[in-house]
Amino acid sequence: MRLVSSSLLVAGLVLLAASCQKPHTCDRAEATGSEPAVPKGFVSLFNGIDLEDWTVRDPQNRDWQVADGVIDCDPQEGPGDRNLWTAGSYGDFELLVDWRIKQSPYINRAAKVILPDGTYKKDDAGEDVLIEVPNTDSGVFLRGQHKSQVNIWCWPVGSGEVWGYRTDPAFSPEVHASVTPKLRADRPIGQWNTFHIVMKGDRLTVRLNGQRVLDNAQLPGVPARGPIALQHHGARRDGEWGASFLQFRHIFIKELDAPPRPATQE
Repeated sequence: MRLVSSSLLVAGLVLLAASCQKPHTCDRAEATGSEPAVPKGFVSLFNGIDLEDWTVRDPQNRDWQVADGVIDCDPQEGPGDRNLWTAGSYGDFELLVDWRIKQSPYINRAAKVILPDGTYKKDDAGEDVLIEVPNTDSGVFLRGQHKSQVNIWCWPVGSGEVWGYRTDPAFSPEVHASVTPKLRADRPIGQWNTFHIVMKGDRLTVRLNGQRVLDNAQLPGVPARGPIALQHHGARRDGEWGASFLQFRHIFIKELDAPPRPATQE
C-alpha cells in the first residue's frame, strides 16, 4: 500500500479535518435546554437519569455512565463484551438516537477511501489509497449482532455504513453498495447528530441529520429479533479502531411489528 501525497488529497484532508474538528457550537435542542417530547407512536429507551432500560455485560462497568442527562462513554480497555445493550429485543422498528463524538485525540494513519460502490480507492499501481483521519469509532448494533452495526466514525465516507456487510466477500456487489453511505452527513466533532434508523425484515434505511444515507439496504441473514447496543471501543492509541469517546441522548423506538394495543374502555 502507498500513501498518497498529491496536493489534491492534501486539500481534501484539510476539508475533512475542518469538518471533524471544528469547535462545538450549540444546536437548536441545546439552545432551548428542554427535553424533546416523545414522538407520536414512540417510547423512550433512555430516561436521562440512569441506565434502567439497558444492560452492561461487563460486571465492573467502568465504561458507561449517565452524566448531565446523557449516556456518556468513557471507554476503558479490557476483555469481553463491553457494549451497552438494551434490556429488550426488537424485530421491525424505527429508532431515533442523538449522538456526538466528544473528542478524537488519536489518529488512524492508514484509513482507506471507501467508494460509493463499497470498494476501496486505488492508486495508479493498484494499491489502496491510505489517508489520515481522526480515530474515534462507535456505532449502533441492530438485532443483537455486531455484523449489523450502523457505524459512527470520522472516515470520509461518513457515518451510517454497515461495515460487517460491506466487507463480507460472501455478499454481492449490490449488497456492498447498498450498505455504503450515499453521502456524508456528519456534523463536526462536538456537535450533536441524529440517526433515524428503520429496520423492516432484512431491509435497513438510515437518515443522518435528515439526509438519507442508506436507502432500503439489504442485510441478508440478519436475525429476526435481538437487542440494540451502543458500541464500545477501548483502544486509547493511534491505530485502526479508535476509542469510543461518545455521548448519546434522546433515544426513542417505535416497534413496527408489535401487536396492537387493546382499545381503552370508557
